[in-house]
Amino acid sequence: MGFLRQKMLWIGVLAVLLVLAVFGVAMMGSIAGAKPKSLPVALVVLDQPAELPDGAPLSVGDMIKGMLQANSQLPVHWEIVNSEAEAREGLDSQKYYGALVLPEDLSAGILSLQSPAPKPAVVQVLVNEGMSTQASTAVRQMLGQAMKMAGAELSKQALTMIGTQTDMLPVTTAQALLTPFEVQEEVVHPVGANHASGNAPGMLIQILWIGCLILSVFLFQALQKAVVDGSGRGIAIVLQGAAGLLLAGLVSGFLLWMASSWYGMELANGGSVWLMLWLAGSAFFLLQSTLLNWIGLPAMGILVLLMFFSMPLLNMAPEFLPQATQDWLYSWTPLRFAASALRDVMYFDGYAPSSSHSAVMWFIAGGFLVLLLASTFKKGRRSDPRKSMAAS
Repeated sequence: MGFLRQKMLWIGVLAVLLVLAVFGVAMMGSIAGAKPKSLPVALVVLDQPAELPDGAPLSVGDMIKGMLQANSQLPVHWEIVNSEAEAREGLDSQKYYGALVLPEDLSAGILSLQSPAPKPAVVQVLVNEGMSTQASTAVRQMLGQAMKMAGAELSKQALTMIGTQTDMLPVTTAQALLTPFEVQEEVVHPVGANHASGNAPGMLIQILWIGCLILSVFLFQALQKAVVDGSGRGIAIVLQGAAGLLLAGLVSGFLLWMASSWYGMELANGGSVWLMLWLAGSAFFLLQSTLLNWIGLPAMGILVLLMFFSMPLLNMAPEFLPQATQDWLYSWTPLRFAASALRDVMYFDGYAPSSSHSAVMWFIAGGFLVLLLASTFKKGRRSDPRKSMAAS
């Protein structure tokens, strides 16, 4: 029974429970109950009303628009735009996860169902895969289901209208009634082969953070040894920063080569991706080294927790996250900005409206570079090897 009285046993139990609680919150708490909310989708209504045989107007586009906006079960925020070109520009600038384009001849195509030669119109569904595979997949499914419901309702109305005129339906008309309009799906900004279903930016950033963390620890240890050996702290810190920035470029290049050569990740613009990884790695190294220089090795706890809290968010659309997670974590974590900046380069060619992500990385790198150099003036005791030898 003496074993059960040992303090270390109960301290260990409490430590395990504390670790599980902290990492449980980090890995699950921030995304628990994640579901889509108000996903921005562009709606383009180009349909021109057609005239029924009795002279009444038929406006299928407005009918579908009203049906979509009235459906409160769809977690979609419809943005009405005036043209397909405007919708595509919004997709390029990552304003929308998708777009629905109702063509000019939609009403005319429905009206043609009662003719001997039906000509169903083509409705376009545009899916912005590069912005978020998770959100774009949800948008694809929701728009597909919405168009099926609209098609079924239009078939029912057309059948009723035609049934009042004749009891006999031509075969072509009967077939057309099954699909009153065609749905054409187009993926814009596709993610490419072997990109882990669009999760490649988040994965690369996670690996880069870990690599830079190891680099930061070893260079911090080298800094401490150099100072103990008599080197000036200021010069040693400058060399620490310079070496870290150069090695961050080497680490980024190796990571990119490994992803491409070992795992077949398709990279259309490898040079730009490497430069963005270098920027992110430099920002990570400077942030990590600054905390280590000012706090010491206990800073590792902060850095590891930051990584674990950030990891679940890197590949999630913000509209899926609880509001508290958006406000208190997603809005500021540097790993998220790095993953978003890398996504911009990999899938959007660094399109201007999204360059704010890379601007944040430049700001982080510059700010922590200043703080790293400022650690030169940190007060601390410096051990002198000669005094130690004399004392012995």
